[in-house]
Amino acid sequence: MSLSTIDPNEIAKFEAMAAEWWDPQGKFKPLHMLNPCRLDYITAQIAAEFDRDLTRPEPFGGLRLLDIGCGGGLLSEPMARLGADVVGADAAARNIPVAELHAQKEGLAIDYRHTSAEDMAAAGEQFDVVLNMEVVEHVADPLAYLTACQQLLKPGGLMICSTLNRNPKSYLMAIIGAEHVMRWLPKGTHEWSKFITPDELYDLLRRAGLDPVDRKGFVFSKLTWSWSISERDLSVNYVTASVKR
Repeated sequence: MSLSTIDPNEIAKFEAMAAEWWDPQGKFKPLHMLNPCRLDYITAQIAAEFDRDLTRPEPFGGLRLLDIGCGGGLLSEPMARLGADVVGADAAARNIPVAELHAQKEGLAIDYRHTSAEDMAAAGEQFDVVLNMEVVEHVADPLAYLTACQQLLKPGGLMICSTLNRNPKSYLMAIIGAEHVMRWLPKGTHEWSKFITPDELYDLLRRAGLDPVDRKGFVFSKLTWSWSISERDLSVNYVTASVKR
């Protein structure tokens, strides 16, 4: 397997946590909390781009979707339930059997693979949608990685990419708060220096051959203890949509 953009140290972190993917109170608690908000954004963007009615059964039927960096399948499973033909790919080998077992228990047919974006692109794989969520801050070469993701999209395809902004607030919230105070994540899960500002990500997406069309913030409220989508606040977690013209 080609490992050109994969950082072995990052993979080791997630290998160590693989068994806890589906424990909502475990080390992936932040993703379980964020997931409804992520899904609201993802489904709205896919429905708009491909003219799908979310009130109909399996509205994403006929769409081939890649969940790159799928982990235990927290996004792959709802996409499959919505009718998409889902491939879940992850560079951490231990994530795949965890994801496969859970999908089997749920009666879902998902094609999980231990592979990289580069290898899939080299094999000529093509998708209508690529979900690229909380991955780009963990790779060794973001531009090369995003270029591989662009190659995986069919013309007219859509990529949803989320990551963390790089500023003092994100250091306080994502590193100090999430890892040291709340202990939602093991210490060292994130490297603040690898965080990417929204403008930097837009530039990387364009250089990779994509056309960014939207960006929003994911904002956590300590009052309601929940996440919401923000038009303006991209100061910590944020998400982008881009298309391959």
